[in-house]
Amino acid sequence: MKKLVTAAFLAAMGTGAQAEDVTLQLKWVTQAQFAGYYVAQAKGFYEEEGLNVTILPGGPDIAPTQVIAGGGADVIVEWMPAALAAREKGLPLVNIAQPFASSGMMLTCLAETGITTPADFADKKLGVWFFGNEYPFLSWMATLGLATDGSPGGVTVLKQGFNVDPLLQKQAACISTMTYNEYWQVIDAGITPEQLVTFKYEDQGVATLEDGLYVLEDKLADPAFAETMVKFVRASMKGWKYAEANSDEAAMIVLENDQTGAQTETHQKRMMGEIAKLTAGSNGALDVAAAERTVATLLAGGSDPVITAAPTGAWTSAITDAALAP
Repeated sequence: MKKLVTAAFLAAMGTGAQAEDVTLQLKWVTQAQFAGYYVAQAKGFYEEEGLNVTILPGGPDIAPTQVIAGGGADVIVEWMPAALAAREKGLPLVNIAQPFASSGMMLTCLAETGITTPADFADKKLGVWFFGNEYPFLSWMATLGLATDGSPGGVTVLKQGFNVDPLLQKQAACISTMTYNEYWQVIDAGITPEQLVTFKYEDQGVATLEDGLYVLEDKLADPAFAETMVKFVRASMKGWKYAEANSDEAAMIVLENDQTGAQTETHQKRMMGEIAKLTAGSNGALDVAAAERTVATLLAGGSDPVITAAPTGAWTSAITDAALAP
């Protein structure tokens, strides 16, 4: 895509100022889940801030926490459970912004299994994503008092690939889905909403924060890097608000950046509509109460909690405070 070159960027270049390089690692492949960043790039919002942003798509074999630990990215998109688990293990990740205000995660079940409430999960096989996405599920099962080792009265965990095949092939009673993606893959496969029962983590009181922006604590201690992140967050949130207000255009920008050709216009436009519901009301500032609820959920893991102690220094408002300042 030909980038829009703004007057501000040209002025900066004209004075000899050099654009600051920023590498962003996404949590998943190029799709509307990350539209705000692609929009910010396409509309020149990063350029207006004097930034040269490289957006790296994710995938099933790419863990953002490992990428940033290895120096492959300056900032990553990650779910808070995975970030906090990594922090407790020694990777000092810090949340600097939270574009997603709500969780899109849910379990989608076949109605024919007889599941109508979470109590009916007992003795059922449930599809679960791993690579850091399993943490909210494990905490939820712990709060329900359901073992996840396949023992009687508990649940059997099927390590789910990033597809909906286990439900379509009836290998599992329920699978992990996102409101903006896999649920619609099930519908597109010919199963009607009436044949499904869904349990949104938000509705169950066990939702954890998703798709925040994280950097390494030691890098954030550098004032120059912190200022770069202020610019990055300000431009990114401008991109997100534009995407919310212009969802079809945002979806097309995403498609133009999809080098695989795997995405379709219909799916991306629908996804962007659902994503806008999750980013609505967020100006990028982290809701500390939501972060503390996430921590409480992760600590409620029975004998094997996701994290063993409430973290300190795991988030900061300094970047968004500066980015949102008039």
